[in-house]
Amino acid sequence: MNWIYWAIFGLIAGALAKWIMPGRDPGGIIVTSLIGIAGAFIGGWLGQQFGFGTATGFDLKSFGIAVGGSLLLLFIYRLITNRD
Repeated sequence: MNWIYWAIFGLIAGALAKWIMPGRDPGGIIVTSLIGIAGAFIGGWLGQQFGFGTATGFDLKSFGIAVGGSLLLLFIYRLITNRD
């Protein structure tokens, strides 16, 4: 059931990460959503590894972890795709 929470958090976190880090990214909203979902899963996994907790429901701590993972993944994605 936790993966459903992270997917929902990821959709929202991906949009928020894009808002925090605006810029031109190839792929548009679909790639942003996928980055958000993957980032939320990565954030959740890292949160568990470092003892920050897990997604047991919709709370601020879990959402912060999801947004952090999405920002991290969006940053890495931009490093890889924007080779100006």
